[in-house]
Amino acid sequence: MLALLDPNDPYAFPPVEAALREPNGLLAVGGDLSPARLLAAYRRGIFPWYNRGEPILWWSPDPRLVLFPEKLKIARSLRKVVKKGAFQVTFDQAFARVIDACAAPRKRDQGTWITPEMKAAYCRLHALGYAHSVEAWDRSELVGGLYGVAIGCVFFGESMFYRRTDASKVAFVALVEHLTRWQYGLIDCQVRTEHLLRLGAEEIPRRDFIRLLDELCSKPCAKTAWRCNLR
Repeated sequence: MLALLDPNDPYAFPPVEAALREPNGLLAVGGDLSPARLLAAYRRGIFPWYNRGEPILWWSPDPRLVLFPEKLKIARSLRKVVKKGAFQVTFDQAFARVIDACAAPRKRDQGTWITPEMKAAYCRLHALGYAHSVEAWDRSELVGGLYGVAIGCVFFGESMFYRRTDASKVAFVALVEHLTRWQYGLIDCQVRTEHLLRLGAEEIPRRDFIRLLDELCSKPCAKTAWRCNLR
């Protein structure tokens, strides 16, 4: 039976071990998308994911897909695109536009899980300095990017989009290179995708993921300058 979250206590999540095996990782229902609840969830290895018209659902799948920044794999063809400078990359220059682009229906999908409430919630986190975007530009046109949440030395990736081939990959490579420089230890990729596996992501047991969060979310990293222009 799923736990029903107390709307008055943003920190009261059940232990992740209580998550269902099928569907994998479904842990709790209800609550809200306040900054306090979202940050508490991420620190515990939990994230929200639900469709329009559904109650808020909270997940902690096992295993967990992660990328250790130093294990990034860049294919030869992608490395050529990066070296060529086909796209210009910035951080935190167009957060709202990136999340809007990520929320747009994909060709094979009828809808999106990034509801207006989700967009508003992550824009609040962005204003507080926790949520960040990476943008790929072709001159003045936004052609790809991604967004996520940073706590301590962990970056929790949420979604990415592209309007030009390889644009989101170039943005991701730039992000990982900077996170490495800033001494981040982990990128949470949530669930298995072949795209991220090709970039070096790997699945680890949830218990190991939680152990890493306990260590890295409270660890101060080198001072970062997210609002930078990398063009």
